Amino acid sequence: MKGSIISLQANHEIKEIPMEHAAAVDTPATIADDPQARALLQRAFENTARWQSDFHGFSADLTVNTNGQLVNGTVVVKGPREVAVQLPDEAIQKWAQEQIGMIAVHRAPRKFEESDGKHHLTMDSGDDHPLGRRLDIHGDGMQSFYRIKDNRITQINRKMPHVAFTINVEESSSTQDQKQLTTKYTVYYFSPQDGKLRNVESFTDTHVRVGASDLPATRRIISYDNGAVVVRTLTFSNHKLLA
Repeated sequence: MKGSIISLQANHEIKEIPMEHAAAVDTPATIADDPQARALLQRAFENTARWQSDFHGFSADLTVNTNGQLVNGTVVVKGPREVAVQLPDEAIQKWAQEQIGMIAVHRAPRKFEESDGKHHLTMDSGDDHPLGRRLDIHGDGMQSFYRIKDNRITQINRKMPHVAFTINVEESSSTQDQKQLTTKYTVYYFSPQDGKLRNVESFTDTHVRVGASDLPATRRIISYDNGAVVVRTLTFSNHKLLA
């Protein structure tokens, strides 16, 4: 999407935030970069599973289930900005395309220096939090901090003028390449003005190995929408790698 920035890095991007909503909230020129914080985040970054640099994409059959209502179609993923979903319901098609686009952004190959590594990083000297040490990101246009434990990002926090959220990474699996792939996480959305909870989304993913790539097999999302809990699933089948 043109004119936007990824709201989450290191395999946990959840939304794309328009640039006009990402106001600068710190002055990194006055903050000294912490080499220990940089090394810690880089280890977590390099421990995260991504598609290989020569990955050309995939196609698959797609089924979307919304509270028991099924629609069937297809999807072609060529990259983070090239996702084409074909479904008979226009609203569900748009929703599915956004979800699969986020998956593609999560998994796309990139370098540490192109993501959080381009910002100033600092870290608390001591922290006994169950999810690990706090690491702050300065200069990304958002009030951002992570928690890191066992070379994994376990929590992501962002605060912007229009939205704030916390993501807790709850489960992950190890790929054949000995990289970590997130399989379950929960997003808590807050009002940045008063801190009131607006919504909660729970994501559960499974994957299938095709060639040298770990591709999405299922995604289940449980959320609260218009006064009711909504459960949606995306199921991918008949995967084919693109040449």
